[in-house]
Amino acid sequence: MNKAYSIIFVLLNSIFVFIGCSQRPEKNFSDADIFRYNEAAGITSLDPGFAKNQAHIWVCNQLYNSLVQLDDSLNVVPALAESWRVDSTGLRYTFNLREDVYFHANSFFTAKQARLMTAKDVVFSLERLRSNSLAAPGSWTLSNVQKGGIQALDPHTIEIKLEKPFPAFLGLLTMQYCSILSKDAYAHYGKTYFDHAIGTGPFYYKLWVDRVKLVLRKNSDYFEFSNGERLPHLESVAIRFIPDKFSAFLEFVKGDLDFISGIDASYKDEVLDFDGQLREKYQGDIQLLKQNYLNTEYLGFMVDQEKSTYPYNNVHFRRAVNFAFDRDKMIRYLRNGIGTAAEDGMIPNGLPSFEKTGHFSFNTDSVAHYLQLADYNGQGSPTIVLHTNNSYLDLCEYIQFSLREAGINLDIEVHPPSTLRQLISAQKVSFFRASWIADYPDAENYLSLFYSENFAPNGPNYTHFERKEFDQLYQRSYAETNFEKRKAMYRKMNRMVLDQAVVVPLFYDEVYRFSAKGTTGLGGNALNLLSLKNVKKSK
Repeated sequence: MNKAYSIIFVLLNSIFVFIGCSQRPEKNFSDADIFRYNEAAGITSLDPGFAKNQAHIWVCNQLYNSLVQLDDSLNVVPALAESWRVDSTGLRYTFNLREDVYFHANSFFTAKQARLMTAKDVVFSLERLRSNSLAAPGSWTLSNVQKGGIQALDPHTIEIKLEKPFPAFLGLLTMQYCSILSKDAYAHYGKTYFDHAIGTGPFYYKLWVDRVKLVLRKNSDYFEFSNGERLPHLESVAIRFIPDKFSAFLEFVKGDLDFISGIDASYKDEVLDFDGQLREKYQGDIQLLKQNYLNTEYLGFMVDQEKSTYPYNNVHFRRAVNFAFDRDKMIRYLRNGIGTAAEDGMIPNGLPSFEKTGHFSFNTDSVAHYLQLADYNGQGSPTIVLHTNNSYLDLCEYIQFSLREAGINLDIEVHPPSTLRQLISAQKVSFFRASWIADYPDAENYLSLFYSENFAPNGPNYTHFERKEFDQLYQRSYAETNFEKRKAMYRKMNRMVLDQAVVVPLFYDEVYRFSAKGTTGLGGNALNLLSLKNVKKSK
């Protein structure tokens, strides 16, 4: 470490011994007042309109609020809007705003009343998000909103009108893209607004030293309470930027970090056994929380009759591939038990529409049956090629071995991740490894991969699956406001995809979260959102 960085670390560490705050008098901090985690990927912006990866989503979730939010069970619950209603057409959403929400204190505001969040801030923030001049990656969340369809009916009431019904719209509004900013402060600061990052969240921006540390402080005017106590409990959040994940793990073990999300290959076997449990030497100091993660890993077949060839375009052959390997064994020995076998289709475990079917559980008799129907007899039959990237080579080699045992010829081609994505999008490969992580908590997110109007390269239907009945049901689900009826539609569509064996689902992912013993209130949901407002650390 050079001398300049050493000085920076000394200064930053001193912050947590005696730190000044524009919102509260100076006070001494204990270690229990500060929550420390690492962002290996770094953070480049505090603009929620550009919060397109986990690192940015997590920090924006501490700084800002949206109209609505998700709880740990992925239910949409109030945030800045205390209530809402949807009209009978499914097109008009009316939100009643809280009247006790204040933006973070800043020298721009001359009085506390000037910081009050009102409908004008909501209209400004959402219109800014979808403006062409901003070109924000999160603008798609409002693509179904009518032009001029975001209006303030009064200082505490917002109306949003959609072009067409979309039952998952509330879920979209929970995303950090839709965070609410101060219209007046933005007009004052312009491009430097995010040097102050003025939001309404449980923490406010204090200090940022690039590639070293980002410091957030407690918002003493935050509007949410828990058991009669104003949130948040913590005084400060310190985010470090250690690029090497194993080094970050060592910092966690030493007690210099309070939290790690995910399990890297560099320390997977060190900390977990084959069943995905903490090894005994860590059980006294570390808490492990497992939760579903809305990520389905799969292999996809190109099934377009004009682009696909035998045996990729043969449904019996595709079914044989699905039955030909043991997903449970693959997860146990190659992933240390992280994840669950995806025998049930594309909708992952963790969504209400998930249905346990066991449709493609390992079965050698079924493999032989379907290979016979496909007229595929191993020797003399074509060799199929699976395209992947290096990160999943071990899983693909396991599948290669299993398929060869079943008499299916499989070769593997490895590409850089960016090249693989381009090949898949351009329909240049007939069999490929891919994954789909949900943007919002609705099964429509996954079923959109099989809607014919979403054909790649203009949409996410990379397999070019097309069925008239599927498309009709998909369109009907948009207009269905009754969730139980819509769930039944989703499950029927999922079974159609299973029946045609368009994909080979591998596993439904899980998130492993590690925290120091004595840390409570660290909730989480299947989108792996980090919320620190309820966190407490033992003294």
